[in-house]
Amino acid sequence: MTVRATDILKAVQNLNPAEKHRLREYLIDTLIASSSTGNILLEISERKNKSGYRCPDCESEHVVRFGKYLTIVEGEEVKKQRYQCKACKITFTDLTNTVLYRTRRLNQWIKFVECMIEGYSLRKSAELVGNVSHVTLFYWRHKLLSSLNQMELSAFQGIVEMDETYFLYSEKGQRKIGNRKPRKRGGSAKKRGISNEQVCVLVARDRDKLTYSQTLGMGRLTKVQLEKAIGPKLSNENILCTDSWRAFKTYATGKGMVIHQFKSDGKVRTKGLYHIQNVNNYHRRLKGWIQRFNGVATKYLDNYLTWFQVLEGIHHQRNEVTINDFIIKGNLIPNKETYDTLRLSKFTK
Repeated sequence: MTVRATDILKAVQNLNPAEKHRLREYLIDTLIASSSTGNILLEISERKNKSGYRCPDCESEHVVRFGKYLTIVEGEEVKKQRYQCKACKITFTDLTNTVLYRTRRLNQWIKFVECMIEGYSLRKSAELVGNVSHVTLFYWRHKLLSSLNQMELSAFQGIVEMDETYFLYSEKGQRKIGNRKPRKRGGSAKKRGISNEQVCVLVARDRDKLTYSQTLGMGRLTKVQLEKAIGPKLSNENILCTDSWRAFKTYATGKGMVIHQFKSDGKVRTKGLYHIQNVNNYHRRLKGWIQRFNGVATKYLDNYLTWFQVLEGIHHQRNEVTINDFIIKGNLIPNKETYDTLRLSKFTK
């Protein structure tokens, strides 16, 4: 049976105001998503190939265009460029070994990234995205974040504030926990103060808001961990502001850096331009944001740190520019993660 456009228009005219409003919102969302899909694919192609084509398998630059192929994305035909490596003869596309590789739900990816910016749970995101389970969205979330987590950080400039914070070690999602009883909604540590039950997270920020945040290991921060984690990003031209923990002093002395330290009692909070208020405020916002998840598995904690870091960079604003940028950046970095590699991964720091 063929439906004519005039029949559709007559049906629309018979809708009540609430139904017309819902139809209008649906059409706007659908058209914007369709337009954004094409823009995203084009931007990924241009930015990945800005220095010329390169084979994702053997890294050869002897690559030629090898025709185009059609794929169906949400019911629409989309043309994608195919390439061939003259050295190893494999064929590939701009999305090979990326988060979006072989995906047939690009429009739903856009909606899902909206949900990520809002910080929604997987189950609520599944309701809003539609026709995708929360298990699939778990895979989407961590595959995208694992790519963003690999982005190279620029060197810090000028004054750098650095401080560590701690999260309780968690095996959330693990069915069998051998050495303790399962906790409910995050739980609490058995020991007071800092112990090996807690994961050290280092946060460093300069005054341009360039931010580093990563897990370093269990228990108290050490000089060796600092050197390994952030050593190349700092030089003796930087001025370091930290709390009074001795590892910071030892690290700064070894690099010939000027350091200003502030005791945890809070009696002296600033020395002119020098303080750690920016990084401490970042800690507070991070912990407040992460509480909504009722505990985060430690093996995924770096991904959540990256997620929050991206949100801070876009000021938690959800619009077409920030959504597209979120997806594009996550697809410029090679990613071979699968559901199994993510699910079976372990915290090894």
